[in-house]
Amino acid sequence: MDQEKEPELTRIEENVILLVKPEKVNKMLNKSKGNMYEFITHTWNAIKGECYHDCSYCYMKRWGKLNPVRFDEKELKTDLGKGNFIFVGSSCDMFAKNIPDEWIKKTLKQMEGFNNKYLLQTKNPDRVLDFIDCEVISDKTVICTTIESDSYYPKIMRNAPRPMQRSIAMQQLSEVIDTYVTIEPIMYFNLNHFVKMIKRCNPKQVNIGADSGNNNLPEPSKEKVLQLIDEIQKFTTIHNKKNLKRLLA
Repeated sequence: MDQEKEPELTRIEENVILLVKPEKVNKMLNKSKGNMYEFITHTWNAIKGECYHDCSYCYMKRWGKLNPVRFDEKELKTDLGKGNFIFVGSSCDMFAKNIPDEWIKKTLKQMEGFNNKYLLQTKNPDRVLDFIDCEVISDKTVICTTIESDSYYPKIMRNAPRPMQRSIAMQQLSEVIDTYVTIEPIMYFNLNHFVKMIKRCNPKQVNIGADSGNNNLPEPSKEKVLQLIDEIQKFTTIHNKKNLKRLLA
């Protein structure tokens, strides 16, 4: 007698998919490509779908309307390898406020079983503090936040925490873990205030990039970008992304 197949998606509640049927396969890591950080070797996403922050410039919007956020159980079959620098959660902010704690714990547990270095990038770094006791975060992970400007642009940043909130949370995190800051897409800023905001995060590295999606953002002049670079490199390492060349031309 044939057995009835289980549905792939068992329940949807409050626009969040709660369970995905796992597949019995060993998945391979995604190699880093495109406009990714040059120092990242691979990306891995167990949490997928529409990001709560809904930033207007998000590169994921190029694929149109995304499915509701979900945890993809089959990603727990992924061999994360060893000696890699993996960007975890590159397509959806895993620390956004609508992500269940259980999903985050499952992701961290999977990371813990492999000898790699991990990048966790979030616009809600305050929530990382809830998981700071996890060994994989304290021993193998760099926490990065995006701070596009010292100013808050509500029509662009939408549901993301304000830049100052991100900076304050990163200051707390930097006391126990290495931190990065990514200024991408860089937007118009007030130089002195912005430099103080970045410095507060105590970043080991600052990554700077420009809008690569023709989103008509308020961008700084070449002169202001160079001034910012000059000030930041006084206290940390700077990594300029390839897409910054457009503003420096």
